[in-house]
Amino acid sequence: MRRSRIKKRLNELLLDYKLVEKDDIDKALNIQQQKGGQLAAILVEEKFVSEEDIAVCFCHYLSIPLINLEKFKAPEKLIKIIPEHVAQHYHLLAISHVGNILTVAMSDPLNVLAVDDIKALTGYDVNPAVCSLGTVGKAINRLYHPAGAEAQKAAASLDDLVKNIQDEDIEVVGQQDQVDIGDVIRSSEEAPIVKMIDALIAESLLKRASDIHIEPYEHNIRVRYRIDGALHEAAVLPKKIQNAIAARLKIMSNLDITQRLIPQDGRFKVKFEKKEVDFRVSVLPISFGEKVVMRALDKANLSIGLEALGFLPEALTNFNFAINRPYGMILVTGPTGSGKSTTLYSVLNRLNTPDKNLITIEDPVEYQVEGITQVQVKPDIGLTFSSGLRSILRQNPDVLMVGEIRDFETGDIAIKAALTGAMLLSTLHTNDAPGAVTRLIDMGIEPFLISSSVVAVVAQRLARKICDKCKEQYEVPQSVLDRLGLDKKSEDITVYKGKGCNYCSGSGYRGRFAMIEIMVVNDSIREMIMNRSSSDEIKRYAKKECNMVTLRDAGLINFLAGKTTLEEVLRVTSAE
Repeated sequence: MRRSRIKKRLNELLLDYKLVEKDDIDKALNIQQQKGGQLAAILVEEKFVSEEDIAVCFCHYLSIPLINLEKFKAPEKLIKIIPEHVAQHYHLLAISHVGNILTVAMSDPLNVLAVDDIKALTGYDVNPAVCSLGTVGKAINRLYHPAGAEAQKAAASLDDLVKNIQDEDIEVVGQQDQVDIGDVIRSSEEAPIVKMIDALIAESLLKRASDIHIEPYEHNIRVRYRIDGALHEAAVLPKKIQNAIAARLKIMSNLDITQRLIPQDGRFKVKFEKKEVDFRVSVLPISFGEKVVMRALDKANLSIGLEALGFLPEALTNFNFAINRPYGMILVTGPTGSGKSTTLYSVLNRLNTPDKNLITIEDPVEYQVEGITQVQVKPDIGLTFSSGLRSILRQNPDVLMVGEIRDFETGDIAIKAALTGAMLLSTLHTNDAPGAVTRLIDMGIEPFLISSSVVAVVAQRLARKICDKCKEQYEVPQSVLDRLGLDKKSEDITVYKGKGCNYCSGSGYRGRFAMIEIMVVNDSIREMIMNRSSSDEIKRYAKKECNMVTLRDAGLINFLAGKTTLEEVLRVTSAE
């Protein structure tokens, strides 16, 4: 009841000042009832009233000052008196602290629930001031994360940089036309292009993007970021800067800028928030120019430990048992982008000790890690997985990682390496863990070699985590739980979904974790492999007799634990 009275006061206030019509208020309240959120934010989003008018209205009505947060600076100690999640939730910021009085800039100073919460959290009396809804969100991000302030400033300038590029700055050159390389190089080194590339990279890292896609079309260039596995459009750039952008990225990646008709791969490194981030760059000639995809490789992810990847307790115990074996083969399976490389590198990171010789052969080398010998496959000069493996075995490795087993020859050499005293790690593209066995047999590898060498197979998928800032409880229909085979009553479980907020860019999700299925090969499974049993038969046995948790089961466990949503589980896993 208390909250409804607050909203009634706000409604009356807006109507008294003739900022909105009664019909507009009714429409906004209807949207709020259906989707939730702040009434003021809904009114602004629907363009019934501006942020500035609401802020000025509050100032007149309450006789309190209006604070401009665009250039506001304050000590970190003051800002963090209020926890960030509270500031994000209520759209407010601590701006002054004198004695027992804490002055707080609020986008909704009539929200007494926010005032009460801050008093309870801090123990201070709250003196409200007014700020606009739009500026407080930017100020929170800037002041709670000062290390990213310069990057955020660069990202914010992207639109200005695009507008400032004049028609005469760079000449448009057709795909098949002759290009003056000197002109392209000079264009790529001009300040607007350099600043634009820096701004794109900074913005992508601030938004936690794993990839940047720069895609030329007939009349413009589209830029997209992949965030938590999904692509989002970030910008549309003018066509005239296409060649300069491609040239700038090639120079940064140490690629040949004169070659525009064949694919190229390179990499570069940037410093961001006191850490180094590698970017792997792929340039692909297409109909309207060259498409560039940059993948961010943050080595900090490799040191988080296997526990943080998503292993359930029993699965982690089984996996630790497998990687502590002195020899044998461990396979990680899943589609492209399912986190296989991160899992394998996390294992290598754990095994990377001075008394072990670790060697990898990859295409391409994902992460460059000190203490590990890493070999890049180069098929054009005859350095393939199979030929490279033969040479590596003469280097006496203790731990060997093969980027992917793609054919019989590579699989055969890898298995023989595992049988002769090395721990071998590799990946396969299969739907589940038992499917790796039949995939190897289909390649032509003898079952007795597989049963003797493979000690464990891991299958994994990446699922999005529910945003902690807008997490809300909801009820799943009993019929859905019954169809999924969950022996639970709808009223007895507590499940969540993300409503969507600024912190998660309205998606309801922020971050990802791995859902993992692990099959440890015991004597019975070895016998089934020898008898060429199907993957379905092996899977049924592993579930029933070995208590193997499948990908779908792992997803449902995380759903019931409130980590992800049911929709996300069904999206990334298939029915058993």
